[in-house]
Amino acid sequence: MPNMRMDKNPMPAQDPNVRITNVEEVTLGYTPETAIDEAKRCLNCKHKPCVEGCPVNIHIPDFIAKVAEGDFAGAYEIISLTSSLPAICGRVCPQETQCESKCVRGIKGEPVAIGRLERFVADYMREQGEAPLAAPQRNGHKVAIVGGGPAGLTAAGDLAKLGYQVTVFEALHVAGGVLMYGIPEFRLPKSIVQHEISKLSNLGVEFVTNYIVGRSGTIEDLESDGYEAIFVGSGAGLPNFMNMPGEELKGVYSANEFLTRFNLMKAYKDDSDTPIQHPRKTVVVGGGNVAMDAARCARRLGSEVHVVYRRSLEELPARKEEVEHAMEEGIIFDLLNNPVEVHPDENGNVASVECIKMELGEPDESGRRRPIAKEGSNFLVEADCMIMAIGTSPNPLIRSTTEGLETNRKGCLIVDENEMTSRQGIFAGGDAVTGAATVISAMGAGKKAAAAMDQFIQKKVRENA
Repeated sequence: MPNMRMDKNPMPAQDPNVRITNVEEVTLGYTPETAIDEAKRCLNCKHKPCVEGCPVNIHIPDFIAKVAEGDFAGAYEIISLTSSLPAICGRVCPQETQCESKCVRGIKGEPVAIGRLERFVADYMREQGEAPLAAPQRNGHKVAIVGGGPAGLTAAGDLAKLGYQVTVFEALHVAGGVLMYGIPEFRLPKSIVQHEISKLSNLGVEFVTNYIVGRSGTIEDLESDGYEAIFVGSGAGLPNFMNMPGEELKGVYSANEFLTRFNLMKAYKDDSDTPIQHPRKTVVVGGGNVAMDAARCARRLGSEVHVVYRRSLEELPARKEEVEHAMEEGIIFDLLNNPVEVHPDENGNVASVECIKMELGEPDESGRRRPIAKEGSNFLVEADCMIMAIGTSPNPLIRSTTEGLETNRKGCLIVDENEMTSRQGIFAGGDAVTGAATVISAMGAGKKAAAAMDQFIQKKVRENA
Protein backbone atom coordinates (compact mmCIF):
# COMPACT_ATOMS: atom_id res chain seq x y z
CA MET A 1 0.00 0.00 0.00
CA PRO A 2 1.28 3.52 -0.78
CA ASN A 3 2.28 5.77 2.08
CA MET A 4 -0.43 8.48 1.91
CA ARG A 5 1.31 10.94 4.20
CA MET A 6 0.80 14.42 2.75
CA ASP A 7 4.25 15.89 3.39
CA LYS A 8 7.75 14.87 2.37
CA ASN A 9 10.18 13.36 4.79
CA PRO A 10 12.25 16.37 5.89
CA MET A 11 15.88 16.62 4.87
CA PRO A 12 18.21 16.68 7.89
CA ALA A 13 20.71 19.55 7.83
CA GLN A 14 23.52 21.13 9.83
CA ASP A 15 22.48 23.74 12.38
CA PRO A 16 22.73 27.21 10.73
CA ASN A 17 24.95 28.58 13.50
CA VAL A 18 27.38 25.71 12.98
CA ARG A 19 27.40 25.54 9.19
CA ILE A 20 28.31 29.21 8.68
CA THR A 21 31.65 28.36 10.32
CA ASN A 22 32.52 25.57 7.85
CA VAL A 23 32.15 24.58 4.18
CA GLU A 24 30.86 21.07 4.79
CA GLU A 25 27.67 20.00 3.06
CA VAL A 26 24.62 21.64 4.62
CA THR A 27 22.09 18.89 3.90
CA LEU A 28 22.92 15.47 5.32
CA GLY A 29 20.85 13.09 3.18
CA TYR A 30 18.25 10.43 3.86
CA THR A 31 18.91 7.21 5.73
CA PRO A 32 17.86 3.95 4.01
CA GLU A 33 14.80 3.77 6.26
CA THR A 34 13.75 7.33 5.42
CA ALA A 35 14.32 6.77 1.70
CA ILE A 36 12.15 3.65 1.69
CA ASP A 37 9.40 5.47 3.58
CA GLU A 38 9.52 8.41 1.16
CA ALA A 39 9.57 6.14 -1.88
CA LYS A 40 6.37 4.50 -0.69
CA ARG A 41 4.61 7.85 -1.14
CA CYS A 42 4.88 7.38 -4.93
CA LEU A 43 1.63 6.23 -6.56
CA ASN A 44 3.45 4.82 -9.63
CA CYS A 45 1.06 6.73 -11.91
CA LYS A 46 0.15 5.08 -15.20
CA HIS A 47 1.00 8.16 -17.29
CA LYS A 48 4.20 9.02 -15.34
CA PRO A 49 3.88 12.83 -15.56
CA CYS A 50 7.07 13.32 -13.53
CA VAL A 51 9.17 11.85 -16.36
CA GLU A 52 7.88 14.54 -18.72
CA GLY A 53 9.29 17.17 -16.36
CA CYS A 54 12.81 15.68 -16.39
CA PRO A 55 15.17 17.09 -19.06
CA VAL A 56 17.08 13.79 -19.19
CA ASN A 57 13.97 11.58 -18.92
CA ILE A 58 14.95 9.51 -15.90
CA HIS A 59 12.48 6.63 -15.43
CA ILE A 60 11.38 8.12 -12.13
CA PRO A 61 8.55 5.84 -10.93
CA ASP A 62 10.60 2.77 -11.85
CA PHE A 63 13.63 3.76 -9.81
CA ILE A 64 11.45 4.89 -6.89
CA ALA A 65 9.68 1.52 -6.91
CA LYS A 66 13.06 -0.15 -6.49
CA VAL A 67 13.89 2.15 -3.57
CA ALA A 68 10.56 1.24 -1.93
CA GLU A 69 11.60 -2.42 -2.18
CA GLY A 70 15.00 -1.67 -0.66
CA ASP A 71 16.69 -2.57 -3.96
CA PHE A 72 19.01 0.43 -4.12
CA ALA A 73 21.33 -1.17 -6.69
CA GLY A 74 18.36 -1.77 -8.98
CA ALA A 75 17.29 1.86 -8.54
CA TYR A 76 20.78 3.05 -9.43
CA GLU A 77 20.83 0.89 -12.53
CA ILE A 78 17.58 2.47 -13.73
CA ILE A 79 18.78 6.02 -13.07
CA SER A 80 22.05 5.31 -14.87
CA LEU A 81 20.20 4.37 -18.06
CA THR A 82 19.64 8.06 -18.77
CA SER A 83 21.71 10.09 -16.29
CA SER A 84 25.50 10.18 -16.00
CA LEU A 85 25.56 12.48 -12.95
CA PRO A 86 22.87 11.38 -10.45
CA ALA A 87 24.69 12.45 -7.27
CA ILE A 88 25.03 15.93 -8.75
CA CYS A 89 21.48 16.21 -10.10
CA GLY A 90 20.07 15.01 -6.80
CA ARG A 91 21.71 18.01 -5.13
CA VAL A 92 21.47 20.93 -7.54
CA CYS A 93 18.64 20.16 -9.97
CA PRO A 94 15.56 22.40 -9.41
CA GLN A 95 13.19 19.46 -9.04
CA GLU A 96 10.49 21.70 -7.60
CA THR A 97 9.94 23.32 -11.01
CA GLN A 98 10.54 20.17 -13.07
CA CYS A 99 9.77 16.56 -12.15
CA GLU A 100 8.27 17.30 -8.73
CA SER A 101 6.04 20.02 -10.17
CA LYS A 102 4.30 17.28 -12.21
CA CYS A 103 3.91 14.86 -9.31
CA VAL A 104 0.27 13.95 -8.61
CA ARG A 105 0.97 13.86 -4.86
CA GLY A 106 1.67 17.59 -5.09
CA ILE A 107 -1.93 18.43 -5.95
CA LYS A 108 -3.21 18.07 -2.37
CA GLY A 109 0.06 17.92 -0.46
CA GLU A 110 3.78 17.86 -1.11
CA PRO A 111 5.17 15.96 -4.08
CA VAL A 112 7.37 12.92 -3.64
CA ALA A 113 10.94 14.03 -2.84
CA ILE A 114 12.32 12.79 -6.16
CA GLY A 115 15.58 14.72 -5.97
CA ARG A 116 16.33 13.58 -2.43
CA LEU A 117 15.73 9.97 -3.45
CA GLU A 118 18.00 10.30 -6.49
CA ARG A 119 20.73 11.73 -4.28
CA PHE A 120 20.26 8.96 -1.73
CA VAL A 121 20.58 6.21 -4.34
CA ALA A 122 23.73 7.73 -5.86
CA ASP A 123 25.32 8.33 -2.46
CA TYR A 124 24.44 4.87 -1.20
CA MET A 125 26.01 3.18 -4.21
CA ARG A 126 29.13 5.34 -4.05
CA GLU A 127 29.58 4.55 -0.36
CA GLN A 128 29.09 0.85 -1.08
CA GLY A 129 31.77 1.02 -3.78
CA GLU A 130 29.71 0.39 -6.90
CA ALA A 131 31.48 -1.58 -9.60
CA PRO A 132 32.76 0.72 -12.37
CA LEU A 133 31.24 0.34 -15.82
CA ALA A 134 33.57 -1.40 -18.24
CA ALA A 135 34.68 0.64 -21.24
CA PRO A 136 32.72 -0.56 -24.29
CA GLN A 137 34.39 -1.79 -27.45
CA ARG A 138 35.55 1.16 -29.57
CA ASN A 139 33.71 1.79 -32.84
CA GLY A 140 36.68 3.39 -34.60
CA HIS A 141 35.41 6.99 -34.54
CA LYS A 142 36.54 9.89 -32.40
CA VAL A 143 34.75 13.00 -31.20
CA ALA A 144 35.80 16.11 -29.28
CA ILE A 145 34.01 17.83 -26.41
CA VAL A 146 34.85 21.48 -25.74
CA GLY A 147 34.19 22.20 -22.07
CA GLY A 148 34.09 19.83 -19.11
CA GLY A 149 30.93 21.18 -17.49
CA PRO A 150 27.57 19.39 -17.14
CA ALA A 151 26.67 19.59 -20.85
CA GLY A 152 30.07 18.34 -21.97
CA LEU A 153 30.29 15.61 -19.34
CA THR A 154 26.86 14.28 -20.29
CA ALA A 155 27.64 14.26 -24.00
CA ALA A 156 30.98 12.60 -23.28
CA GLY A 157 29.39 9.84 -21.21
CA ASP A 158 26.68 9.04 -23.72
CA LEU A 159 29.12 8.96 -26.64
CA ALA A 160 31.62 6.82 -24.74
CA LYS A 161 28.89 4.28 -24.00
CA LEU A 162 28.28 4.09 -27.77
CA GLY A 163 31.91 3.19 -28.34
CA TYR A 164 33.33 6.52 -29.46
CA GLN A 165 36.83 7.66 -28.57
CA VAL A 166 35.97 10.81 -26.63
CA THR A 167 38.33 13.62 -25.68
CA VAL A 168 37.19 16.48 -23.44
CA PHE A 169 39.12 19.75 -23.75
CA GLU A 170 38.80 21.79 -20.53
CA ALA A 171 40.13 25.33 -20.05
CA LEU A 172 40.69 24.99 -16.29
CA HIS A 173 43.10 22.69 -14.50
CA VAL A 174 40.30 20.31 -13.47
CA ALA A 175 37.19 19.14 -15.28
CA GLY A 176 33.71 19.91 -13.96
CA GLY A 177 33.08 23.47 -15.14
CA VAL A 178 30.51 25.29 -13.04
CA LEU A 179 30.18 22.20 -10.85
CA MET A 180 33.71 22.89 -9.62
CA TYR A 181 34.14 26.66 -9.78
CA GLY A 182 30.60 27.93 -9.30
CA ILE A 183 28.58 25.78 -6.92
CA PRO A 184 29.95 25.89 -3.35
CA GLU A 185 31.33 22.88 -1.51
CA PHE A 186 28.54 23.16 1.08
CA ARG A 187 25.98 22.53 -1.66
CA LEU A 188 27.96 20.16 -3.86
CA PRO A 189 31.09 18.52 -2.43
CA LYS A 190 33.89 18.54 -5.00
CA SER A 191 34.86 14.97 -4.15
CA ILE A 192 31.45 13.90 -5.48
CA VAL A 193 31.98 15.81 -8.74
CA GLN A 194 35.38 14.19 -9.22
CA HIS A 195 33.93 10.76 -8.42
CA GLU A 196 31.34 11.21 -11.16
CA ILE A 197 34.06 12.34 -13.57
CA SER A 198 36.19 9.30 -12.66
CA LYS A 199 33.33 7.08 -13.84
CA LEU A 200 33.64 8.71 -17.27
CA SER A 201 37.38 8.08 -17.25
CA ASN A 202 36.62 4.41 -16.57
CA LEU A 203 34.50 4.44 -19.73
CA GLY A 204 37.55 5.58 -21.67
CA VAL A 205 36.89 9.33 -21.82
CA GLU A 206 40.16 11.29 -22.02
CA PHE A 207 40.41 14.68 -20.32
CA VAL A 208 42.82 17.34 -21.60
CA THR A 209 42.94 20.19 -19.08
CA ASN A 210 44.47 23.68 -19.33
CA TYR A 211 43.41 23.71 -22.97
CA ILE A 212 41.59 26.85 -24.09
CA VAL A 213 39.87 26.35 -27.43
CA GLY A 214 40.49 29.56 -29.33
CA ARG A 215 43.92 30.02 -27.73
CA SER A 216 45.62 26.65 -27.20
CA GLY A 217 44.06 25.50 -30.46
CA THR A 218 41.04 26.22 -32.62
CA ILE A 219 37.96 24.30 -33.68
CA GLU A 220 39.62 23.94 -37.09
CA ASP A 221 42.67 22.39 -35.40
CA LEU A 222 40.46 19.77 -33.79
CA GLU A 223 38.86 18.99 -37.14
CA SER A 224 42.34 18.64 -38.67
CA ASP A 225 43.23 16.21 -35.89
CA GLY A 226 40.53 13.85 -37.13
CA TYR A 227 37.66 14.56 -34.77
CA GLU A 228 34.58 13.68 -36.82
CA ALA A 229 32.16 15.73 -34.73
CA ILE A 230 32.68 18.40 -32.07
CA PHE A 231 30.42 19.43 -29.23
CA VAL A 232 30.80 22.93 -27.80
CA GLY A 233 29.69 23.04 -24.18
CA SER A 234 31.83 25.97 -23.08
CA GLY A 235 29.21 27.51 -20.82
CA ALA A 236 28.53 31.16 -20.12
CA GLY A 237 31.50 32.40 -18.14
CA LEU A 238 31.53 36.08 -19.13
CA PRO A 239 30.06 38.09 -16.22
CA ASN A 240 27.53 40.87 -16.70
CA PHE A 241 27.83 44.24 -14.98
CA MET A 242 25.47 47.21 -14.65
CA ASN A 243 27.97 49.80 -15.94
CA MET A 244 27.29 52.08 -13.00
CA PRO A 245 29.87 54.46 -11.51
CA GLY A 246 32.31 52.78 -9.14
CA GLU A 247 32.17 49.23 -10.48
CA GLU A 248 35.93 49.44 -11.09
CA LEU A 249 36.73 49.97 -7.40
CA LYS A 250 38.74 47.54 -5.30
CA GLY A 251 36.30 45.28 -3.50
CA VAL A 252 33.90 44.87 -6.44
CA TYR A 253 33.79 41.30 -7.71
CA SER A 254 31.87 39.47 -10.35
CA ALA A 255 30.17 36.45 -8.79
CA ASN A 256 32.19 34.26 -11.17
CA GLU A 257 35.51 35.56 -9.86
CA PHE A 258 34.44 35.46 -6.21
CA LEU A 259 33.04 31.94 -6.46
CA THR A 260 35.99 30.62 -8.48
CA ARG A 261 38.43 31.88 -5.86
CA PHE A 262 36.31 30.51 -3.02
CA ASN A 263 35.31 27.14 -4.50
CA LEU A 264 37.93 26.03 -6.98
CA MET A 265 40.96 27.71 -5.40
CA LYS A 266 39.87 27.22 -1.77
CA ALA A 267 40.37 30.87 -0.78
CA TYR A 268 38.58 30.25 2.53
CA LYS A 269 41.62 28.28 3.71
CA ASP A 270 44.36 30.15 5.55
CA ASP A 271 47.05 28.62 3.34
CA SER A 272 45.30 29.25 0.00
CA ASP A 273 47.45 30.66 -2.79
CA THR A 274 44.68 32.85 -4.17
CA PRO A 275 43.84 36.18 -2.56
CA ILE A 276 40.30 37.01 -1.57
CA GLN A 277 38.88 39.74 0.57
CA HIS A 278 37.44 38.74 3.94
CA PRO A 279 34.84 41.50 3.99
CA ARG A 280 33.19 43.08 6.97
CA LYS A 281 29.95 43.89 5.15
CA THR A 282 29.01 42.60 1.71
CA VAL A 283 26.36 43.66 -0.77
CA VAL A 284 25.36 40.96 -3.27
CA VAL A 285 23.42 42.27 -6.26
CA GLY A 286 20.97 39.78 -7.80
CA GLY A 287 18.36 37.25 -6.79
CA GLY A 288 19.23 34.00 -8.55
CA ASN A 289 20.97 30.86 -7.37
CA VAL A 290 24.38 32.37 -8.11
CA ALA A 291 23.55 35.32 -5.87
CA MET A 292 22.57 32.92 -3.08
CA ASP A 293 25.82 30.99 -3.54
CA ALA A 294 27.91 34.16 -3.43
CA ALA A 295 26.06 35.50 -0.39
CA ARG A 296 26.43 32.25 1.55
CA CYS A 297 30.14 32.04 0.69
CA ALA A 298 30.69 35.61 1.92
CA ARG A 299 28.83 34.71 5.10
CA ARG A 300 31.31 31.90 5.68
CA LEU A 301 34.13 34.42 5.44
CA GLY A 302 32.64 36.15 8.48
CA SER A 303 30.83 38.96 6.66
CA GLU A 304 27.46 40.53 7.29
CA VAL A 305 25.70 40.00 3.96
CA HIS A 306 22.91 41.94 2.27
CA VAL A 307 21.24 40.65 -0.89
CA VAL A 308 20.00 43.64 -2.90
CA TYR A 309 17.30 42.66 -5.38
CA ARG A 310 15.08 44.98 -7.38
CA ARG A 311 11.91 42.91 -7.15
CA SER A 312 10.01 41.34 -4.23
CA LEU A 313 10.44 37.95 -2.57
CA GLU A 314 7.70 36.46 -4.76
CA GLU A 315 9.72 37.25 -7.91
CA LEU A 316 13.05 36.03 -6.52
CA PRO A 317 14.28 33.47 -9.10
CA ALA A 318 16.52 31.44 -6.76
CA ARG A 319 15.40 28.02 -5.56
CA LYS A 320 13.15 28.22 -2.52
CA GLU A 321 15.41 25.86 -0.54
CA GLU A 322 18.48 28.02 -1.20
CA VAL A 323 16.64 31.18 -0.13
CA GLU A 324 15.45 29.48 3.06
CA HIS A 325 18.98 28.28 3.83
CA ALA A 326 20.36 31.77 3.23
CA MET A 327 17.79 33.31 5.57
CA GLU A 328 18.54 30.70 8.24
CA GLU A 329 22.20 31.66 7.98
CA GLY A 330 21.45 35.29 8.78
CA ILE A 331 21.68 36.79 5.30
CA ILE A 332 19.63 39.97 5.01
CA PHE A 333 17.37 40.49 1.99
CA ASP A 334 17.03 44.13 0.94
CA LEU A 335 14.20 43.69 -1.55
CA LEU A 336 12.70 46.26 -3.93
CA ASN A 337 16.04 48.07 -4.07
CA ASN A 338 18.59 48.54 -6.83
CA PRO A 339 22.19 49.84 -6.74
CA VAL A 340 23.01 52.95 -8.77
CA GLU A 341 26.57 53.83 -7.70
CA VAL A 342 29.50 52.49 -5.67
CA HIS A 343 31.32 55.09 -3.55
CA PRO A 344 35.03 54.84 -2.67
CA ASP A 345 37.01 55.58 0.44
CA GLU A 346 40.24 57.61 0.29
CA ASN A 347 42.19 54.53 -0.87
CA GLY A 348 39.93 53.59 -3.76
CA ASN A 349 38.21 50.75 -1.92
CA VAL A 350 34.47 50.24 -1.70
CA ALA A 351 33.04 52.34 1.13
CA SER A 352 29.31 52.28 0.42
CA VAL A 353 26.75 51.32 -2.19
CA GLU A 354 24.12 53.87 -3.19
CA CYS A 355 20.75 52.27 -3.85
CA ILE A 356 17.36 53.48 -4.98
CA LYS A 357 14.03 52.09 -3.86
CA MET A 358 11.84 50.34 -6.42
CA GLU A 359 8.17 49.59 -6.86
CA LEU A 360 6.55 47.00 -9.09
CA GLY A 361 4.65 48.09 -12.18
CA GLU A 362 3.03 46.11 -14.99
CA PRO A 363 4.45 42.71 -16.05
CA ASP A 364 7.32 42.79 -18.55
CA GLU A 365 8.13 40.28 -21.33
CA SER A 366 9.25 37.72 -18.72
CA GLY A 367 5.82 37.82 -17.09
CA ARG A 368 7.18 39.37 -13.90
CA ARG A 369 6.12 42.83 -12.78
CA ARG A 370 8.54 45.45 -14.03
CA PRO A 371 10.54 47.24 -11.29
CA ILE A 372 10.29 51.03 -11.45
CA ALA A 373 12.65 53.36 -9.58
CA LYS A 374 11.07 55.71 -7.02
CA GLU A 375 12.56 59.09 -7.77
CA GLY A 376 14.35 60.75 -4.85
CA SER A 377 14.48 57.60 -2.72
CA ASN A 378 18.26 57.12 -2.89
CA PHE A 379 20.05 55.88 0.22
CA LEU A 380 23.51 54.56 1.16
CA VAL A 381 24.41 51.08 2.37
CA GLU A 382 27.77 50.93 4.11
CA ALA A 383 29.85 48.08 2.65
CA ASP A 384 33.45 47.19 1.87
CA CYS A 385 32.61 44.51 -0.73
CA MET A 386 30.10 44.21 -3.56
CA ILE A 387 29.48 41.06 -5.61
CA MET A 388 27.67 41.36 -8.95
CA ALA A 389 25.48 38.32 -9.59
CA ILE A 390 23.24 39.56 -12.40
CA GLY A 391 23.94 36.89 -14.98
CA THR A 392 26.58 35.79 -17.44
CA SER A 393 27.05 35.53 -21.20
CA PRO A 394 29.03 33.08 -23.35
CA ASN A 395 32.70 33.95 -23.73
CA PRO A 396 33.23 35.32 -27.28
CA LEU A 397 36.54 33.48 -27.74
CA ILE A 398 35.24 30.42 -29.62
CA ARG A 399 32.88 32.29 -31.91
CA SER A 400 35.52 34.93 -32.68
CA THR A 401 38.11 32.30 -33.65
CA THR A 402 35.82 30.00 -35.65
CA GLU A 403 34.51 30.93 -39.09
CA GLY A 404 30.84 30.42 -39.86
CA LEU A 405 29.48 30.05 -36.33
CA GLU A 406 26.26 32.03 -36.11
CA THR A 407 25.23 33.63 -32.82
CA ASN A 408 22.27 35.66 -31.61
CA ARG A 409 22.45 39.22 -30.30
CA LYS A 410 23.45 37.93 -26.86
CA GLY A 411 26.42 36.02 -28.26
CA CYS A 412 24.82 32.60 -27.79
CA LEU A 413 25.46 29.98 -30.45
CA ILE A 414 22.48 29.26 -32.71
CA VAL A 415 21.64 25.58 -33.14
CA ASP A 416 18.98 23.62 -35.00
CA GLU A 417 16.58 21.05 -33.56
CA ASN A 418 19.46 18.54 -33.37
CA GLU A 419 21.80 20.90 -31.49
CA MET A 420 23.94 21.42 -34.64
CA THR A 421 25.40 24.87 -35.19
CA SER A 422 25.66 26.65 -38.54
CA ARG A 423 28.86 24.65 -39.14
CA GLN A 424 28.41 21.05 -40.28
CA GLY A 425 29.62 18.60 -37.67
CA ILE A 426 29.87 21.19 -34.89
CA PHE A 427 27.21 20.83 -32.22
CA ALA A 428 26.58 22.93 -29.12
CA GLY A 429 24.43 22.95 -26.01
CA GLY A 430 24.03 24.21 -22.47
CA ASP A 431 24.77 27.77 -21.45
CA ALA A 432 26.79 28.40 -24.64
CA VAL A 433 23.43 28.20 -26.45
CA THR A 434 20.84 29.28 -23.87
CA GLY A 435 22.84 31.68 -21.73
CA ALA A 436 23.08 30.94 -18.01
CA ALA A 437 20.56 28.23 -17.09
CA THR A 438 20.38 25.11 -14.92
CA VAL A 439 22.73 22.16 -14.66
CA ILE A 440 20.00 19.71 -15.65
CA SER A 441 18.97 21.70 -18.75
CA ALA A 442 22.62 21.68 -19.85
CA MET A 443 22.72 17.94 -19.29
CA GLY A 444 19.58 17.52 -21.37
CA ALA A 445 21.20 19.45 -24.21
CA GLY A 446 24.36 17.36 -23.96
CA LYS A 447 22.31 14.18 -24.11
CA LYS A 448 20.37 15.35 -27.16
CA ALA A 449 23.56 16.48 -28.90
CA ALA A 450 25.29 13.15 -28.25
CA ALA A 451 22.48 11.27 -29.98
CA ALA A 452 22.57 13.72 -32.89
CA MET A 453 26.37 13.44 -33.20
CA ASP A 454 26.06 9.66 -33.36
CA GLN A 455 23.43 9.93 -36.11
CA PHE A 456 25.57 12.45 -38.01
CA ILE A 457 28.66 10.22 -37.98
CA GLN A 458 26.77 7.02 -38.75
CA LYS A 459 25.06 8.71 -41.69
CA LYS A 460 28.46 9.69 -43.10
CA VAL A 461 29.64 6.11 -42.63
CA ARG A 462 26.67 4.81 -44.63
CA GLU A 463 27.19 7.40 -47.36
CA ASN A 464 30.85 6.43 -47.69
CA ALA A 465 30.19 2.69 -47.62
